[in-house]
Amino acid sequence: MLSFRIQRKIVWYDDGKQDQSNRRAEPENSVSQNARQQGERLSGYDDLDAAYAGTGATCSSGGRLVNVLWILPIVFVILVIGVAICRPFYDSQWFQQFLARYPGIPSQSEVQSGFPLWLRVLHFLNLLFMFFIIRSGIQILADHPRLYWTRDCTPDTDWFRFQRPVPTDRVWTSKDDSVTIPGWLGLPGIRHTIGLARWWHFSVNMLWVINGIVFYILLFATDQWARVVPTSWDVFPNAFSVAIQYLSLNFPHEETWTRYNGLQQLTYFFTIFIVSPIQIAVGLIQSPAIANKLGRIARPINRQRARSFHFFGLLWFLFFILMHVKLVFLTGARENLNEMFAGVDSASSWIGVAVFCAAMAVVAVTWYFATPFTIRHARLVQNVGKVLVGPLKQAAETWNPIVQYPESEISPHFWPNGREPDSDEFNALRQGDFANYGLTVGGLVENPQTFSGADIKAMPKQEQITEHFCIQGWSGVAKWGGVPMRHIFDIVRPKPEARFAIFYSFAEGADGGVYYDAHNLRNMRHDLTILAYEMNNEPLPVLHGAPLRLRVENELGFKMVKWIRAIEFVTDYRDIGSGQGGYNEDHEFYGNRASI
Repeated sequence: MLSFRIQRKIVWYDDGKQDQSNRRAEPENSVSQNARQQGERLSGYDDLDAAYAGTGATCSSGGRLVNVLWILPIVFVILVIGVAICRPFYDSQWFQQFLARYPGIPSQSEVQSGFPLWLRVLHFLNLLFMFFIIRSGIQILADHPRLYWTRDCTPDTDWFRFQRPVPTDRVWTSKDDSVTIPGWLGLPGIRHTIGLARWWHFSVNMLWVINGIVFYILLFATDQWARVVPTSWDVFPNAFSVAIQYLSLNFPHEETWTRYNGLQQLTYFFTIFIVSPIQIAVGLIQSPAIANKLGRIARPINRQRARSFHFFGLLWFLFFILMHVKLVFLTGARENLNEMFAGVDSASSWIGVAVFCAAMAVVAVTWYFATPFTIRHARLVQNVGKVLVGPLKQAAETWNPIVQYPESEISPHFWPNGREPDSDEFNALRQGDFANYGLTVGGLVENPQTFSGADIKAMPKQEQITEHFCIQGWSGVAKWGGVPMRHIFDIVRPKPEARFAIFYSFAEGADGGVYYDAHNLRNMRHDLTILAYEMNNEPLPVLHGAPLRLRVENELGFKMVKWIRAIEFVTDYRDIGSGQGGYNEDHEFYGNRASI
């Protein structure tokens, strides 16, 4: 029988001979030098250097693209006008009467515990985690640097981007479209490192959520809730009063040790109890397993809208951090730092400043070393991420995807990706319109088979219109036709010890060597898992995986192997490749469980 097994250094094929053309070194545990240089050059495209760098961020307005840097002078002008209006308004008799009634502090109980140690520790951890979440989030966005309001990611329908228009004179894949982010900003700051960026993003987000849960518990277990939860409607006129005082440059009287002013209270409440939960929700709904399980709930808030809302959440956090830091220093830096970092109600002590400087040193050091650490210890970052996020991904894999769409919602553009096969064997099959194609299914099965293309098309056919979720961020709806994997199971009958199905491709991965991926058998039995040979009522194009590609709708797109050559049932995948469960998992540090 045919055996398709990728050994750690040698690819073995059907007759047991070593295929020297596919000999490759085992992927490193660190990001390769080749990957570090991806932002400099890609052979075959003369003008891709510029594409790597992207462009200035632009927004679509009335069909025109406007550089977002215009926001800076516009905001400055608005602030100047606001100050010019509010200064005489502050001195008016009406506002002085209003100020006497609503000085800025809402009527509610005072906090008696000041800023306890637990609050100061959680505040610092929140700051530290947020910086890593923001950096890795920017890196993730750079892999598909476009935002949309529609489910489709059709070129020129984006409302925000920091990349040039999609070229029309060549095949332009979603990997071509990614841009380079500087190492001091993105994490890890190298093009095509979304696998590592996602581990950072999800792992630190998990810590941030745990930190938030502890904060919620202690907040309501003590009197600290009174600082951020409004209890009276007069918080709104008091917030308006504070806003006018700030804009008129007559800073309000502060009682932050015991109470926040109305504007602070509303801002903190909005950030803690509204923006943060929404950010978590719209982050999770970008997951194929969650979105394809929620049914009608997920359809109005599709993945692209969720990405856009997630981006607005990022902007809010950045705005909040900027204004928070600015006002801390403008309204009495030493007193504010004493309260926030030392728990001392004093304007004369320097202990808060000292603790603040030490905390900022920790932030600066971790910020600086995060990128080189990630590059040198990429496999460690991947493995830690598996420990922190793996259980959630494993749970999501158990959900049977159910969402399907009408033909009217099929996407007009479906981004291509992957490296098309270019072997003599594949080219010969392609020239013969795959008439001589055969799918080998073997390994730990009772009835190994080689199915011809005609055999496959004679099997029960299943059609489904589903949404594709790429790890890079784009999505698209397509109609797929093919044979359910559960029917293949019925024929070959996997043995009890078989736990995974390994799909081998005719294609090579980006660094050379056969592309493959491992799937647990539970996923293969889901209702919407098929081997597709049709796309949108037409034969599957080679660009999208002909003669056969996998569709498993609760996983990200890289798991859906295209140009399938063989399927092998195994007990474990740790002796294949680098033992991570797939080519991208080996080389680009993706996660084998890709349900989120």
